[in-house]
Amino acid sequence: MTQTVSARVAAIQMVSTHDIDANLEEARRLLAEAARQGASVAVLPENFAVLATHQMVDRGQGEAGDHPLIRSFLAEQAKTLGMWIVGGSLPIAARPDGSGIDHRVRASCLVFDAQGREVARYDKIHLFDAMVDDAHGQYRESDTFEPGEGVVTVDTPAGKLGLAICYDLRFPELFRALREQGAEWVCLPSAFTWQTGDAHWHALIRARAIENQVWVVAPGQGGQNSERRRTYGHSLICDPWGKVVTELAEGPGVVAAELDLEQLKQLRKRMPVWEHRRL
Repeated sequence: MTQTVSARVAAIQMVSTHDIDANLEEARRLLAEAARQGASVAVLPENFAVLATHQMVDRGQGEAGDHPLIRSFLAEQAKTLGMWIVGGSLPIAARPDGSGIDHRVRASCLVFDAQGREVARYDKIHLFDAMVDDAHGQYRESDTFEPGEGVVTVDTPAGKLGLAICYDLRFPELFRALREQGAEWVCLPSAFTWQTGDAHWHALIRARAIENQVWVVAPGQGGQNSERRRTYGHSLICDPWGKVVTELAEGPGVVAAELDLEQLKQLRKRMPVWEHRRL
């Protein structure tokens, strides 16, 4: 358990488009708003800068090179605002060990501290290959993305953070592993489809929070991103008891809350489910 008792964390909701420069300007505006609201850590949604599948590989090559547009943007914003930033997800055509990837990329969640240093990286493990009853129809992330394999936690001003991305939410074993590594809160940058979000978003987030006794900070894409793609939104922060303490249904914006780690500590003491496990 870290020494932090309470810290303000922000979840940023966006409606990103295929215009990377416009997405970055919107992220800049919303990050500044999170800082104005007193957040010590702000979490961006999945695909906050690059949404279009056809842009992923080219941009991922750039992010793995000497002049990474999005990584530099995140580092600059963190330093300028004096705030930790969890960079949602962005494509990187290289693995954490530096080896390159041909024809695909990793969906990477990068964490920057308040000095603009990259202090953690998580690559999305579970890839969304599914048929959905919407205008898009079929999603095949594995055509574009190579899955990651590492479970990642990092100490932040708001406590120990466990990293997950979107479709990971459906795999409780990852959240168990994050709790095993000491996670006190988990972030879940997402771009849930409207149909799957309407059916499962709240139920799954509340379940992951309750069964692991962690805070969950879940920023999402929330609106009509393109002619064929509508995302669910409902960016929220859920406490370890499963209560949604703040939420934004649709459209760009910021929601923030204090992550009370003393409450977390007392809950785990009163109901020590972790010690009660038998399997």
